[in-house]
Amino acid sequence: MKIQCRGVLFDLDGVLVDSTPAVARVWTIWANKHGFVPDQVVRQAHGRPSIATIRDLLPHADHQAENSEVERGEIEDTEGVIPLPGALEILQALPQDRWTTATSCTRRLAEVRIRAAGLPLPKHMITSNDVQRGKPDPEPYLKAAQILGFPSTDCIVVEDAPAGIRAGQASGARVLALRTTALDLELTESGATWIINDLASLRVNSSDHRDALDLFIEQR
Repeated sequence: MKIQCRGVLFDLDGVLVDSTPAVARVWTIWANKHGFVPDQVVRQAHGRPSIATIRDLLPHADHQAENSEVERGEIEDTEGVIPLPGALEILQALPQDRWTTATSCTRRLAEVRIRAAGLPLPKHMITSNDVQRGKPDPEPYLKAAQILGFPSTDCIVVEDAPAGIRAGQASGARVLALRTTALDLELTESGATWIINDLASLRVNSSDHRDALDLFIEQR
């Protein structure tokens, strides 16, 4: 199946990078410290800015201090942070000015994870430092499309988490969802346009550098 678009907006964790073990370790330590159930906290934190989860669970805490503690733990723990299948190949195939990332990580953490996974850094990217409202609000993807110079309606968002899918859908983009984190039912209910296993199922034809990119879904 062929998809045409002008730009591709990638989420980071669960799309380009597998950081699941590191994220689970850090949030488990934090959850145990505050008396929460670790598995529930890890699920709640996925795909959202860390500070949003902290505000939900500790409404009266020093949110900035707690967030700095979580971020420090995630920056220091890069064991097992690896590229997901197909990530490097698709980023190398896309023209550099046609893709970017929109992640709920801070800029510092995003750069640490991208480098740990051996992936190329985008020319520009949108992180939690660049937005007032994180996913599921559409602001991250609206800004990501803007830095590429395209309307969001001309872009494809690639996501794995329900919050991110809702953000992409609300921005007006079409959303390609990966089965790396959530079940198909969750992906569909969140607004995914297409669902594939991972980026190894995606090919790009941009050799002639026309205005439109041709993406091909090859289900395995």
